[in-house]
Amino acid sequence: MYILGDIGNTETKIWLVSKKNKIIKKINFSSKEITNNKLSKIFNKSNFKFKYLEKILFCSVVPQTFNLIKKFLSKKTIRKCYEVKNLNLKSLIKVKVDYKQVGSDRITNAISLMNGKNNFIILDFGTATTFDVLVKKIYYGGIIAPGIKLSLNSLSDRATLIPKINLKKITKVIGNNTISAVRSGFFWGYAGLIDNIINLIKKETGKTFKVVITGGFSGLFKNSIKTKVSQNQDITIKGLIKISRLIK
Repeated sequence: MYILGDIGNTETKIWLVSKKNKIIKKINFSSKEITNNKLSKIFNKSNFKFKYLEKILFCSVVPQTFNLIKKFLSKKTIRKCYEVKNLNLKSLIKVKVDYKQVGSDRITNAISLMNGKNNFIILDFGTATTFDVLVKKIYYGGIIAPGIKLSLNSLSDRATLIPKINLKKITKVIGNNTISAVRSGFFWGYAGLIDNIINLIKKETGKTFKVVITGGFSGLFKNSIKTKVSQNQDITIKGLIKISRLIK
């Protein structure tokens, strides 16, 4: 049995995975509100048997949360708790930029797709909206734009007359009230941002790419942009499974 996890700025996801790479259970919780007591309740509720545990691997962009979980698990098992970027990944990926500057979640997603044949752009709608450029087995670099939900919340927090708004697909561009105007600005604004950045990547590299989208708002934009894309919500866990093979 394996514990594989993705610790993001907003949410932590933990998968319990069998030796045959079958996902047995998935657990989600807030990355910033976790405590030892909450972790105990989460694992007790899942009826997880630590004596069967063979591997523990996380990709994390929140060191404090990772260290807390690592410390918790160290009291439950003798198995070492690994973080993706602490492993030697040279057999899986080559990184053209400063390795320290790339989040381990983005490295994990890149490894998930890399096959040595195709070029990919990974668009992840997370706390930030990120674009990662993969050329064969090389991580070429990326782009970080403001996250949609973070931007929406920031606007409503700072503008007194703008309420909290749930973003959804719309057909009209010109809004007839505050809510529809904000929705239009964010929906069509991000649709334009996505298409423009992808086109600029293609122009700068002179290459063609398969574009894969993932994360919370990926379904909203899947059929709302000019660029042909495929949606993959399992990209991170597949990357973690692939990387976990390096752990003996």
